[in-house]
Amino acid sequence: MSRIRASLRQAVVEAARGLCAYCRSPESFMGIPFEVDHVIPRSAGGRATLDNLCVSCPTCNRHKASRVTAPDPASGRAAPLYHPNRDQWADHFAWSDDGIRIIGLTPTGRATAEALRFNRPAMITLRRYWMVTGIRPAE
Repeated sequence: MSRIRASLRQAVVEAARGLCAYCRSPESFMGIPFEVDHVIPRSAGGRATLDNLCVSCPTCNRHKASRVTAPDPASGRAAPLYHPNRDQWADHFAWSDDGIRIIGLTPTGRATAEALRFNRPAMITLRRYWMVTGIRPAE
């Protein structure tokens, strides 16, 4: 594992505002530290630069692994995964009306939501709890 300079790591963490770059979960309510992720993995030539690093919850990071594409469930074709530093979250995703599920709006959004398992049962349970306690989803 390559070392990320402390100053660069700090800049990435500050830019994240406490949210997972992918599923938008707040770190303060997850009970587990978030990780700095290479959006384009080192194995695919990704570098430790501000444009290629983001903060990710451990679950999204594990499901993403070294992938840069995944099948779009609607078409079955490979689609690029969401790049948090180059793409706008709201262009690819929306919250369901009840604020519980993340809906993929584009091939990239659908592929990412499915590959990273945004709507896995444990997250649905957590989001329900957050909504009851007044915590609203971040966009």
